[in-house]
Amino acid sequence: MSFERVLRWALVAIAIAGLTGGILARAASRPDLADLAWELGTAPVIAALAISIVRDLLSGRLGVDAIALLSMSAALALGQPLAGAVVALMYSGGNMLEDIAIARAERDLRSLVDRAPRQAHRKCSEGIEEVPVDAVSVGEELLVRAGEIVPVDGIVGSALATIDESAVTGEPIPVEKTRGSAVLSGSLNAGETFELTVTAPAGESTYAGIVRMVTAAQTAKAPFVRMADRFALILLPVTLVVAFLAWRISGDLTRSLAVLVAATPCPLILAAPVAFIAGVARAARRGILAKGGGALEALARAHTVLFDKTGTLTVGGARLLSVEVAPGEDPDEVLRLGASLEQASHHVLAKTVVAAALDRGLKLKAPEQVKETMGTGLSGQVDGRQVTAGSRELLRSHPELSPWELRAIRRASWRSALIVFVAVDGRPIGALLLADELRADTPRAIRLLRDAGIARMVMVTGDRAAAAQAIGAALDLDAVLADRVPSDKVEAVRTEQRLRPTIMVGDGINDAPALAVADIGVALGARGATASSEAADVVILADRLDRVGEAIIIAQRARRIALQSIVVGMGLSLVAMVAATVGWLDPVPAAIVQEVIDVAVILNALRALTPALASGGARITVEQGLALHHDHQVLVRDLDRLRKIVDALDDATPDSAAGLIGDAQCIVQSSVVRHERADEDSVYPKLAEVLGERHGLSAMSRAHREILHLARLLARIVEDLPSEKVDRYLIRDAQRVIEAIETLVRMHTAQEEDIYEAVAGPA
Repeated sequence: MSFERVLRWALVAIAIAGLTGGILARAASRPDLADLAWELGTAPVIAALAISIVRDLLSGRLGVDAIALLSMSAALALGQPLAGAVVALMYSGGNMLEDIAIARAERDLRSLVDRAPRQAHRKCSEGIEEVPVDAVSVGEELLVRAGEIVPVDGIVGSALATIDESAVTGEPIPVEKTRGSAVLSGSLNAGETFELTVTAPAGESTYAGIVRMVTAAQTAKAPFVRMADRFALILLPVTLVVAFLAWRISGDLTRSLAVLVAATPCPLILAAPVAFIAGVARAARRGILAKGGGALEALARAHTVLFDKTGTLTVGGARLLSVEVAPGEDPDEVLRLGASLEQASHHVLAKTVVAAALDRGLKLKAPEQVKETMGTGLSGQVDGRQVTAGSRELLRSHPELSPWELRAIRRASWRSALIVFVAVDGRPIGALLLADELRADTPRAIRLLRDAGIARMVMVTGDRAAAAQAIGAALDLDAVLADRVPSDKVEAVRTEQRLRPTIMVGDGINDAPALAVADIGVALGARGATASSEAADVVILADRLDRVGEAIIIAQRARRIALQSIVVGMGLSLVAMVAATVGWLDPVPAAIVQEVIDVAVILNALRALTPALASGGARITVEQGLALHHDHQVLVRDLDRLRKIVDALDDATPDSAAGLIGDAQCIVQSSVVRHERADEDSVYPKLAEVLGERHGLSAMSRAHREILHLARLLARIVEDLPSEKVDRYLIRDAQRVIEAIETLVRMHTAQEEDIYEAVAGPA
């Protein structure tokens, strides 16, 4: 705890002791001791306040504290120590509350520094020696073992290296680095041991630069300026003029003292800190940790938000997007064989494939005789068959790409996905598309930010331009800045800061410098990215992006309540000053009236603890929301089956096409139609009760009617199949209808999820 903070708490203790001791002495009929106790309780507060005011004046700042100094000094000089003691307690207590409100968590970079490697494996004539990372020089050759963090910037000296750069660039998918490729310090070796030729010493490497930028940005950030000081230029001269008039009218300096006591600016000193403390507590209940009232006030004034992409707008890791198959192959079997083999791999993507298979309920077998080829994939025996999984280059026996392989590669390119081919006995049977994907709550989070008054939203990421532009277009962001390293992100934040107050939202170590330099840094800290959490002013403890919008709304309400409290407090103080001017209030009654005003101000400021009245209406329960979400999960699995049928119809014969179309009809009738009718008959009436009207759901009901219309078209096609010639035109028509149903239901389901999220009880 700093000396200044200890001093503030000591002054509060002295003021309380002096006021209490004086009251006890007065009760014991010892007025002399009472006056002495009150004077002793007031004098240290006067001395500390005088030093503070001189220091502020030297720095070109004048606050409302001057009124408190005048009132306490005048009270002692005019023989009114009780009034002075009351003012001393009000002032020192207000300072204590302000200190709590604006105290920032110490910017401890321990976790960021601890992550930096201290040792490096240097090649020498005797073999490999372990040396301090600071002893490494440019041009030396290092060995980076599997799972280690790259200690310095360098270039790959081995044939191939698999590097996870997510901590530095934000790119979620590990990249393959060939001989001569640059590698950044702070990256993780996600593959086998490789050789590294040093291009920069530890102190000049990328990771060290990130630490320096965070430190510099934190030390340069201006402290929180009390909201009370913004009104000082008005209240201070008004108070002095009224006090002077009271003396001229009455000729009694005691009446001027009463004016000064009535004008003691405790409503100004207390209103903002209490409101922002209450706002901080309210935010904490929603999993939002704001590091002090200053952070909350800055949130309330924000105009622009910059987002990192990976882990912020997206889930931050590879996910299985789809399984592309050769004609006649089963997607589940392709995934089962690939995942069974991947169980033996140490590659970071192997866990994604295995998890996707287990999530679909597939039973995996233990692979045998597994052989991994660095950079291309692995092969082994599964169920007595030779299975291979990896890049297309691994399947050298089939140099020519078949039509389905070309389609898979094209779809992977469109979706910025990584592709893993699966082959059995040397014949490719399918491909797994893996990529980062949008967080489920991201669209709602963006809308919430728009509703909160955020006028400009920009994505700044180290990811590729194609992937970044796709996300930016899907979210209707105002700008997309791709291929940005941490220093570029800092410059992007500073550019926006020159125009308007700016928020930076991120979750990785690479975001820490930008989070620290922004007007307000918001870190998604649920996944343990401690460096970004320590660099940020606000940490979202729940893994939900929409909490950023909630934080801004809470901050805006806290600021609004603080301003209301200040205005009301000033108004009541002016009334008390007028009463003191005309002689209706003596100094001690004026101090008591001021205390009543303080209580009223505090009670009003504490309203920031509660949600706005508008948000207290009817809501669906958490259990109802989970049940609706579960229904959608089941529906999405059926939509995946429809997607497989659509793809299978590309190469289907007339006989097999008829069977596939019939299967699609069964899925649509048993799952899609049943679900949409249940929504219309039972779910939407409940939502109408929560929303208070049915008209807002009319567009959603219109989607139900369109889905049911398409289902009837499909049923008509199936009815006509026995009498129709199943040619390519009929297959194409059926394919179009099935694809339209699948696409429309997916979008409609996503819209319903947003509605359920908006009307669900607190998570």
